[in-house]
Amino acid sequence: MTSTPSTVSTASAASTAFRSALEVIAQVEPRVAAAIGQELTDQRESLKLIASENYASPAVLLAMGNWFSDKYAEGTPGRRFYAACQNVDTVEELAAEHARALFGAEHAYPQPHSGIDANLVAFWSILAHRVESPALAEAGVKNVDALTTEDWAVLRRSLGDQRMLGMSLDAGGHLTHGFRPNISGKMFEQASYGTDPETGLIDYAALRAQAREFRPLVLVAGYSAYPRLVDFAAMREIADEVGATLMVDMAHFAGLVAGKVLTGDLDPVAHADVVTTTTHKSLRGPRGGMVLCTAEYAPSVDRGCPLVLGGPLPHVMAAKAVAFAEARRPDFADYAQAVVANSRALAEGLLRRGVRLVTGGTDNHLVLADVGAAGLTGRQAEAALLEAGLVTNRNAVPADPNGPWYTSGIRFGTPALTTRGLGEAELTEVGELVADVLTATQAEGESKVRYRLDAAVAQRTRARAAEIVGAHPLYPGVELV
Repeated sequence: MTSTPSTVSTASAASTAFRSALEVIAQVEPRVAAAIGQELTDQRESLKLIASENYASPAVLLAMGNWFSDKYAEGTPGRRFYAACQNVDTVEELAAEHARALFGAEHAYPQPHSGIDANLVAFWSILAHRVESPALAEAGVKNVDALTTEDWAVLRRSLGDQRMLGMSLDAGGHLTHGFRPNISGKMFEQASYGTDPETGLIDYAALRAQAREFRPLVLVAGYSAYPRLVDFAAMREIADEVGATLMVDMAHFAGLVAGKVLTGDLDPVAHADVVTTTTHKSLRGPRGGMVLCTAEYAPSVDRGCPLVLGGPLPHVMAAKAVAFAEARRPDFADYAQAVVANSRALAEGLLRRGVRLVTGGTDNHLVLADVGAAGLTGRQAEAALLEAGLVTNRNAVPADPNGPWYTSGIRFGTPALTTRGLGEAELTEVGELVADVLTATQAEGESKVRYRLDAAVAQRTRARAAEIVGAHPLYPGVELV
């Protein structure tokens, strides 16, 4: 976020807007206004390495605070259950238009409130599509919404087993990909594919064999903690061979797809039937979700509300439209390339100091370190790094002996720091700082939580982290006082 004459004038306008908003809020509840202002201060001072977080532009943030928040708008543009939704139609159509162009998708549904909502819309849409396509045609049913519960039960049984095959949580998948405590693990008879125990990489031959045996209805690709790339062409071949619908959850790497870092066999939209994403991670938009799909699945997806969702959030869809418009600009492709270059530089800094990395490196926006090799749990390492001024999150590693709560890993990501303008040399140094803290941290006894961190190392790291982020101001020129 470096300053140019245009960004300086934009920052001045944003300062006025945010400052005025906080003044209005403070007149009703000053503690909320104070907390909002403090959050900006805290984010400016933190060296944020959380892979799932970023910084939205002032335009995106401001697009959420407006009168669209007052509107109910169940339905889709032109088919609402409430009157006077013409302006909501405009922003939803703009969000969908920008999304289709940005990702080369046949259809875009920008209503989901979050990533899990987007996945639920996708799961139920796939089931509905599978039920409707042959069975409804044979039954002569034209209006699926008029079906009774008993009708649905009969039609659903025509599917046979409702099976999902997704990446396991410890291999880098997400809890919405069939993890038992999640609704996805209750909707489907579920099985998980992992990674090669030696390389940590997806073994497509083993996955193919597993799919042939399990015969899933839905094959889910995508990840939240897998530091390499996925061959979606191979995934499509496997899905087609067993008659499965290929769904891709690209919530983490959507910005790399939008920025054309991932193309050809690595582009999920070009190969999947249904693609879900969040809009606030590497895509740098507001917190929310979206579903992209082929035209074949569009009618089912568009029934996400009321099937799964409550009323759409028009103010957030407005912000999505702004974010997608920003991502269509040429400089976003430069940003996406820099995210990956910075991630590799971060990995290099960690490796240089002897930190063990899952798969030995990275090809995307995230790095996964195995701190168990240093005698720590992820819980201990996360806390020690935070004490030293480095914001991260613990994460499971393949075959993690400490499970998903304590974990043996730390996940790092570069989207946020790249937005701030940090480059490869600085990310390499950040990796070295992380390694210094991990080396200076020891577990206390048998505890998976308590640790000891050398105070001098913590102080030195905090000071250097402050210098690094201080050289790259967050929202430069935006002042609240």
